[in-house]
Amino acid sequence: MQLSDVKTVTVVGAGNMGHQIATLCAIKGYKTAVTDVKDEVLKKAEQFVDSYLPGRVKKGKLSEDQARQARDNIRFTNSLEDAAKDADFVIEAVLEIRDLKRKIFADLDRIAPSHAILATNSSFIVSSKIADATNRPEKVCNLHFFNPALVMKLVEVVQGPHTSDETVAVAMDFCKSIEKVAVHLKKEVDGFLLNRIFRVINHEALWLLDMGVASVEDIDKACVYGAGHPMGPFRLNDLTGIDLAYIMAMEAFKESGDPADLPSPSVTEHYVKGEYGEKTGKGWYDYSDKK
Repeated sequence: MQLSDVKTVTVVGAGNMGHQIATLCAIKGYKTAVTDVKDEVLKKAEQFVDSYLPGRVKKGKLSEDQARQARDNIRFTNSLEDAAKDADFVIEAVLEIRDLKRKIFADLDRIAPSHAILATNSSFIVSSKIADATNRPEKVCNLHFFNPALVMKLVEVVQGPHTSDETVAVAMDFCKSIEKVAVHLKKEVDGFLLNRIFRVINHEALWLLDMGVASVEDIDKACVYGAGHPMGPFRLNDLTGIDLAYIMAMEAFKESGDPADLPSPSVTEHYVKGEYGEKTGKGWYDYSDKK
């Protein structure tokens, strides 16, 4: 299989990451199907596309013809069967729950054509924990986009012991075709590249907060104005979702049994309150005016 064989992309999961990845694929010329089990999530995803594309035209980033073609390229359905039956490349972007992903990949293996690559956008669960749910492990890999997917250039392509060199080559070329910068991880490692680095920063930032050393605002300022980061760890966490941070920590604890992997008290407090960040209007910061 080569990149030229990839005409149709399916994105499973229409949340923030999923609908942005799908929008990007549609803009770059791929026929793209987006699916989700929740109709309200699909509706929000479609609303996003219908506001984003005209906005890019208004800013001079897309022509009206390009925006019209992109809109024609993308469709939304609550049927996984309908979305994946003609797929050449599938990108799963659902919650970081291994059993859920395994169920989806087993279904995709049954539905999608035998040549289709099945990639997970997971930033935490390596594909070797998913691939054996399919009959095509050589075509399974991690394809990890960063949030916001329409803006962030980096994509981590992670090659598990089961993943063929051909699959990696197509995945790398696919990333290039949608104007992303892909990095190839030759072996699976917990947290991949960037998140392993960020994990240390986040751990220390949460420790400083929980110990009362400094405020959320001042820790973020230190990272922005001292280290040159585009945003501090708490602002970034609000963007990616405190719920995601909590779920990932709990999954890590289930895997290791190490109490050190449990989410911090402050993360747990926000999670219990339903304060997940920008998407709920409140997290480490208050976004009620923006919402």
